[in-house]
Amino acid sequence: MDKVSIIMPAYNAEKTIRTSVESVLQQTYTNWELIIIDDCSADATASLIPSDPRIMILKNAKNAGVSYSRNEGIRQSTGGFLAFLDADDMWTPDKLAKQLAFMLENKADISYTATAYINERKPTNYILRAKYRLTYADLLRSNLMSCSSVVVKRAEMPLFLETDCIHEDYVAWLTIVKKVGFAYGLDEPLLLYRISANSKSSARFSSAKMIFNAYCTQFGKIIAFFCTLRYSAHSISKRCKIKGGRD
Repeated sequence: MDKVSIIMPAYNAEKTIRTSVESVLQQTYTNWELIIIDDCSADATASLIPSDPRIMILKNAKNAGVSYSRNEGIRQSTGGFLAFLDADDMWTPDKLAKQLAFMLENKADISYTATAYINERKPTNYILRAKYRLTYADLLRSNLMSCSSVVVKRAEMPLFLETDCIHEDYVAWLTIVKKVGFAYGLDEPLLLYRISANSKSSARFSSAKMIFNAYCTQFGKIIAFFCTLRYSAHSISKRCKIKGGRD
């Protein structure tokens, strides 16, 4: 079985990190390492991490942000595949097993899954579906690839851009998919994504600005502006569905 390196940045995550880590410990696929990067948390995050020989805990010398933390995890990783899990999200127990089998079947370099949204650990009725073959053009319309659902071959993974003014994971997926042709989507909600008022996506103007900056890595500013308008329309529609609790 191929080894999977799971990268988890954590900052002041004492309320959620235990359940996130436990969702990894409960995986039916057991050949993994979990690299947790504590970004100088000021709460009890570090003390709440369950003990397991497959878990490595790194601590940044200073608060450096999620992209720097993920990159540190990538640098320390030893697996042939990389997976990402935020410290407030959770996986279903069969997530890695199903996704790796799916990647092997499709000879995929990168894959993602459908996402179920939860609020205070209670699921909503909205599921972000996964398209079987997601092209670069598809991904430009909207980022359907929730970061915590992605598994990618380590050889294809670039380092994340280390800046707070851009959706760095979106840029990474665009870069990979443009190179390899497709991201393959497993349309099962194997990721439980926690809706949080403190997440980057909750600040609408700030999020739109970060999306614009992401598009600027692909195009000039004029095209990036119109891409952002289209992306924002998709985002508004998705927020309405989540709020309304309908698929």
